[in-house]
Amino acid sequence: MVSLTSANHIVPDATPLLMKYAVLATDYDGTLATQGLVDEATLAALERYRQQGGRLLLVTGRQLDELFQVFPHNRLFEGIVAENGAVLYRPGEGIARRLAEPLPPVLIDTLIAQGVGPISQGQIVVATWEPHGETVERTVQALALAATVIRNKKAVMVLPQGVNKASGLAVALAELGVEPAQVVGIGDAENDRSLLEACGLGVAVANAVPELKTLADRVTAGDRGAGVQELIEWLLAET
Repeated sequence: MVSLTSANHIVPDATPLLMKYAVLATDYDGTLATQGLVDEATLAALERYRQQGGRLLLVTGRQLDELFQVFPHNRLFEGIVAENGAVLYRPGEGIARRLAEPLPPVLIDTLIAQGVGPISQGQIVVATWEPHGETVERTVQALALAATVIRNKKAVMVLPQGVNKASGLAVALAELGVEPAQVVGIGDAENDRSLLEACGLGVAVANAVPELKTLADRVTAGDRGAGVQELIEWLLAET
């Protein structure tokens, strides 16, 4: 039997996990992908999981156009929660929809006036990079915006209040008719905290930031895609 490293030790488990956890919800960068790309072994593992009846959701901070440029395999997933929970795309339907209202243009105008850049704007998210995090936080406060600043390693994202990976996942699961307790979530960065906390089982890959490893139910031995492969093999070994 394949076992997975828990946050503290190796735990063998005889529970039929694929029956209990019907959905795998995975982050993209630093989890599925290495330097923005997903290797063939990881793609093959995702396909094996699907073939055994598992359902896949991608939950990413990326904007959809950026994602599609580097990842042409979106049809592996029943849903893609993009922009850190602000947009839901259903590959089978080719339809994307906003899950929140965009932030006011004054935010970007004010950030540019303070020398913040580069700035990217998705359908909802406004994003930049360190070392501008503190300036972004001060600007959001000064403008009294109903918004939250979310860190993703060196990335800095601004989203409407209440929007995060957990909120986007909740919409996707409701459409699939799946309870959160039936979901395994896996990630690597600060913005994956809400994802792991919203799932029945939260897993951090070995390269995850320390705070995510601390709250995760389990930590893989492998980094990035290798960690996702490890998790899938562990799930499939219990069917």
